[in-house]
Amino acid sequence: MRTAFAAMVTAACLLAGCGKPDQGAFGATHQGRYAGVGHFAPGPMWSQVVRADAQGDPAAARTDDDEQVIIVIDSTTGELRQCGNLSGYCVGMNPWSKPLASKQTTPLHLAKHSDQLGGEAAAKTDPP
Repeated sequence: MRTAFAAMVTAACLLAGCGKPDQGAFGATHQGRYAGVGHFAPGPMWSQVVRADAQGDPAAARTDDDEQVIIVIDSTTGELRQCGNLSGYCVGMNPWSKPLASKQTTPLHLAKHSDQLGGEAAAKTDPP
C-alpha cells in the first residue's frame, strides 16, 4: 500500500514540473501549475461523500477505499482540491470560476451523518 502511494506521489511530483516557468496568482515564479499543499488520512465521513461521477464498475476504487486525501492548489487560479489517492475523486472550491457539479460543492450530500455512524458503532459494541 505504501509503495503504491509513494509511486503516486513520485508521479505527481514529476508531472508538476512539466511546462515553462511562469508567474502564478501568488506572484512567485514556479515550475508547473499545481502545488501540493498536504495530505491526510481520510476520516469516516470521506467514505460517505456521494460521488457525482459514481461508476457502475464494481472493481473501480470508491472513496471508502482511499488511504490518503491529497490537497493541491492551482497556482494560477487559487483553487484548492482534495483528491482521494485510489478513487481519484476530487472535491474543490473556487467560488470565482465556473461552478463544480452541485454534488461536489459544499455543503456536500452525505449517505450518512457523523452522529448516525457513531450510533451504529455504539450499537455494534453494546452486548445484547
